Amino acid sequence: MTDQNAQVLAGRRRVVSVDPWSIGAVVIAGLVMLPILVVVGMALFPAENVWPHLISTTLPRYVMNTGVLMVCVAALAAAMGTGAAWLVTMYRFPGARWLEWLLLLPLAIPAYVGAYALVDFLEYAGPVQTLLRQIFGWSSARDYWFPEIRSRGAAILVLSVSLYPYVYLLTRAALREQSGGTYEVARALGAGPFGRFRRVGLPLARPAIAAGCAIVMMETVNDFGVVEFFAVQTLTTGIFSVWLEGGNAGGAAQISSVILVMILFLMGMEKVSRRRMRFFNPPRHSRPITKIELTGLQGLLAMLFCAVPFALGFALPTAVIGYHAADATSGWLAPGLLRALGHTLSAGGIAAFVTVTAALFLVYGVRLSGKQLPRLLLPVTTLGYAAPGAVLAVGLLIPMAAADNALAAFLERFTEDRVGLLMTGSAFAVIYAYCVRFFAIAQGAADSAFGRVTPSLPMAARSLGRSARGTLVEVYLPLIRGSIGTALLLVFVDCVKELPATLLLRPFGFNTLATRVYEKASLENINDASPAALLVIGVGLVAVLLLARANR
Repeated sequence: MTDQNAQVLAGRRRVVSVDPWSIGAVVIAGLVMLPILVVVGMALFPAENVWPHLISTTLPRYVMNTGVLMVCVAALAAAMGTGAAWLVTMYRFPGARWLEWLLLLPLAIPAYVGAYALVDFLEYAGPVQTLLRQIFGWSSARDYWFPEIRSRGAAILVLSVSLYPYVYLLTRAALREQSGGTYEVARALGAGPFGRFRRVGLPLARPAIAAGCAIVMMETVNDFGVVEFFAVQTLTTGIFSVWLEGGNAGGAAQISSVILVMILFLMGMEKVSRRRMRFFNPPRHSRPITKIELTGLQGLLAMLFCAVPFALGFALPTAVIGYHAADATSGWLAPGLLRALGHTLSAGGIAAFVTVTAALFLVYGVRLSGKQLPRLLLPVTTLGYAAPGAVLAVGLLIPMAAADNALAAFLERFTEDRVGLLMTGSAFAVIYAYCVRFFAIAQGAADSAFGRVTPSLPMAARSLGRSARGTLVEVYLPLIRGSIGTALLLVFVDCVKELPATLLLRPFGFNTLATRVYEKASLENINDASPAALLVIGVGLVAVLLLARANR
């Protein structure tokens, strides 16, 4: 009887004994997945089923426009990014050293800012058409033909020159890791420049190109500012229309579920296409790539091919916005600009800190835990980045508003004071959406940083009596502080540029730089929008320069 009691007590101790790292990892993963699960639930069980109406009216147009944008933007971005990466990696030509880093700068320009700048530059009253009328003596638009600026084609161009750096950055890294001997053998066998690119470089860089294109497609689906400004009806604009104009949250969730299905299908197709392929890095001491000198016409063409994406994606928007910002003296002194700057810095800073801290806890907890559930949840949390900001807003606002009302009623019952809405009435919902949206960036940086630490170091710390927390603080954090800083910077900059989630979740009177730019530019007031746009560009430019320095 005594032995049985001892076994029962031991079993209870095992049950009571919990691992806080595993529990914390599961809780964090649940909070990250909550908005997506809510969207799926609302789409499956809507208060009002609008599927028949959507399918018979607007949904086919939304799906077609979104699909065309995704395919065309990915194809154009892949062509620019892959071609530029191949040229700056394999050849020397005039300006190559500068262009290698200048090609990254369009990352600092939000796509919607590029759209406003392009329209201002090419519209009827803009400098291009004004100069043409002066040169040829035309008096009105009926005297000549000019391409339609606010069109789907223009939206494709703007998104492509804004997003191609994702493909360029990954492809250049993949090409630089390859052995120069591979290309020398192909050259000795008679392969010309195009043959070496098509038969050697392109297959070896295919995983990086596919990953870059996947990011481009996700960002294209997430975009709202460009497509709304160019009057292109996509699934994201459909969410705004059905929810804000039609007042149907269930219909917005159903459109959001279509986006999630498209993103999951895209991710699945990319993995299936590489299922039977294997790619291996060359030995550490492999021969570096010897660049080939391009002179004359070839060098000039290579320089122009690399310069055009940079000019359209960074130089032109910065010049147009800078010109208007220099002329908008009253805009710089507007009190709304300072408030928007403060909201942007505070919300983005808090979201970056919370996101990176949660990612560190999650990754470290999964590594410590021997349990299967946290390990299964780790890759699932990356879906937040694939979900557009508008989708996350739908999944957050409805349950958060219900919880807010219940909490306010509960507190008012005891305090007899009107509490108000604590979460949706403040920036809490916006910060939460930022954390979910960009959690994958912080998680990826944390996971790779932990993986680079020699296992013997934390093992030695544990053998010397350090706890799991002490090992994290005294061993891991000093070694991975560079990666942590990079993750904080990247998440912060993405929060600064995020528009759809901020528009839907911000409380009344809460403006960020992104929403201020959108509001002013949507009213065709580019002068008042330019100071805020220039501040957004400045924040992004600092981040890109630091990123380029880290990738030398």
